[in-house]
Amino acid sequence: MSGPSTAASSGDNGLRLSTPTLDAESQSLLQAISAQGGYAYARMAALSAAGDQSAAEAARDMAWEQLHSGPWHSVLPVWRDAYSMACLHVAKFHFAAGEFGEALGALDMGLIMGGMLLRKDLHDSVLLVSSEARKKTKSLQACGDFKGEKLVPEVPVDVNEVLKILPCRSLTSRRVEKRSALSLEGFLCDYFQTGTPVVITNCMAHWPARTKWNHLGYLNAVAGNRTVPVEVGKNYLCSDWKQELVTFSKFLERIRTNKPSSSVEPTYLAQHPLFDQINELRGDICIPDYCFVGGGELQSLNAWFGPAGTVTPLHHDPHHNILAQP
Repeated sequence: MSGPSTAASSGDNGLRLSTPTLDAESQSLLQAISAQGGYAYARMAALSAAGDQSAAEAARDMAWEQLHSGPWHSVLPVWRDAYSMACLHVAKFHFAAGEFGEALGALDMGLIMGGMLLRKDLHDSVLLVSSEARKKTKSLQACGDFKGEKLVPEVPVDVNEVLKILPCRSLTSRRVEKRSALSLEGFLCDYFQTGTPVVITNCMAHWPARTKWNHLGYLNAVAGNRTVPVEVGKNYLCSDWKQELVTFSKFLERIRTNKPSSSVEPTYLAQHPLFDQINELRGDICIPDYCFVGGGELQSLNAWFGPAGTVTPLHHDPHHNILAQP
């Protein structure tokens, strides 16, 4: 980042983010953006590449406006890539100034809202910034307020209390069968081909998430500084339901303090490609072999993460689902 210095770069400590894809594709991407009328964005992006942080922030705001100019499916892919580019530029300034939390926030927004062109640069930058952030906190195991706490307390489940949550009608409906370590052939013949739901037990014992994710300190150490989209409210049909962007550590804190009797609305991470965004958590799970029965392809890999009492209203998805609950 040569050229004019800014207030943020005055604290430059020699840290740099390497963005080889951005460097190679910058000119062609700016030309494509200009062809869609984004001349002002292209000008700001060029200034940010030359060392102007305020221009980088302006370019990100311009791209953000384009992402919200209409229905998501109507947004041109080039503007998603433009947003990724601007997020990388903003992250570079924060990283050079040693502002690792702000840098990660910008990179996460690029991963959540940006396109695919610069995704490798975003992921590689996250790894570098996260590494420097851990050095600053001295240890990956620096768990802060979550040290030693478990996500799910080891207390017996009162089945009668659980049944009270369910609608009365559901208690008289046909029960879903439960099978232990069901074979792939059995799953295909007895359930998949007939469209019959089934609960499969004893097939996730080898998942690292089974133990690791029950420790708030581990989750906070690995992903605490990352930004994730969450839903606030009992379900999306409630009038006061809303969406927020929060750090994972703040999300964990809300889960920890959420009580069934609390008047505070639950915070829920729902249907989010968490493992594509936070690669460090991807190694803790395995894709069940059942997903590939029938010769189809995996449509999506999403995460649902929330406290007790979270409800998803009855709905129908366009494809088959396998819900894995560690």
